[in-house]
Amino acid sequence: MRLLIFCALITGSAGVLGGSTAPKFNKDIAPILYQNCAGCHRPGEVAPFSLLSYEDAAKRASLIATVTKARIMPPWKPELGYGDFKDARRLTDEQITLIQKWAASHAPEGDGPNPTPPTFTNGWQIGRPDKVVTMPAKFSVPADGPDQYRCFVIPMNLDKDVYISAVEFRPDDRRVVHHAIVFIDPRRQGRKLAEGSPDGSYSCFGGPGFAAGMLGGWAPGFTPAKPVEGYSTPLAKDTDLVVQIHYHPSGKPEQDQSSLGIFYGDAPTRGRTSVIISNRDIDIQPGDAHYLIKAALTTPSDAELLRITPHAHYLCKEMKIDAHLPDGSVKPLIWIKDWDFNWQNTYTYKNPIALPKGTRIEMEYTYDNSAANPRNPAHPPVHVTYGEQTTDEMGLAFLTFSLPTPAEALRFRQAMYLSKLALER
Repeated sequence: MRLLIFCALITGSAGVLGGSTAPKFNKDIAPILYQNCAGCHRPGEVAPFSLLSYEDAAKRASLIATVTKARIMPPWKPELGYGDFKDARRLTDEQITLIQKWAASHAPEGDGPNPTPPTFTNGWQIGRPDKVVTMPAKFSVPADGPDQYRCFVIPMNLDKDVYISAVEFRPDDRRVVHHAIVFIDPRRQGRKLAEGSPDGSYSCFGGPGFAAGMLGGWAPGFTPAKPVEGYSTPLAKDTDLVVQIHYHPSGKPEQDQSSLGIFYGDAPTRGRTSVIISNRDIDIQPGDAHYLIKAALTTPSDAELLRITPHAHYLCKEMKIDAHLPDGSVKPLIWIKDWDFNWQNTYTYKNPIALPKGTRIEMEYTYDNSAANPRNPAHPPVHVTYGEQTTDEMGLAFLTFSLPTPAEALRFRQAMYLSKLALER
């Protein structure tokens, strides 16, 4: 439905002619598009058209004005004031007004040369990787049937120990890749599980099948986290990576051979670890338009929160996570009022959030399983429970913490894991 509206807007009138004071592309509009839109709206990326040239932008001026005014684009879900994040793609009111005036004035180009478009590394979002590794072979995804979870063993073939500062997952076939998680396999256990497989993979519902640290991940709309000075993950030279990919059939046979971009860094000077806050007790009856789940965890020591990654499926409509400090104060961590499965992200705070020992982090998610929910995949609505299939539901968030040293980060993660086990008993 949204695409039909967009197509109608593209062919619509740009509005009334403005005077010489109308905003110009080369002075006013190009900087906005290059900073906030070009990352996706460029050749080879996920957006359906490029916005790098005046000609590309001018013929879509009415569309750009409409979707930016409605804040549909650029896609940025967190509410203002509930977490101050890096690289926020939220346009200011002044920028939106400039675009409105430009479109209404027949999208003037302006005098003089247009600004130079930003430079991108072809095929990658955060720069040229130090090493690129690819799944051993193409994996065939059938046209229909249940979702599949496959783990692909990727030998790093390193000649020395290294430190990894960032990982960028590059899906080969976005039509079927639902999400991906990258695990570290220091004992090469994945090779045993994939033994005899022609494509180097094995079925792995729920996880890789062994205890493993998580290195990174990807989901639709995801922007990979950039390297941060002081933080890196050690990787011994004999280590493999195992990439778990969740495939969702598209309606026709597909093949996927996704890749990873590896970025090296220096030895860490601080510790970093991720934990999950979640609730698997999800049981949503058809027609329930306001189904609520909650979860909580308590920090075992002082720590700083670096970033947050909320996750759910199609029925979720609102997410809110707060930190309740021991002194009784509350720090909002993130609030998404209009969750969209197609625009997931990891949100990195501009300044790490200090959370003292005993801070209680509380999560509250709301789901809409009614026929009025345009994102409901079932018509009519059906009974939905927790599960790994796309048409099931989830409610969780990855929380990445900073500790003074790697050893303290390890103790923090272990304490959180033991605490979670105690709650589940």
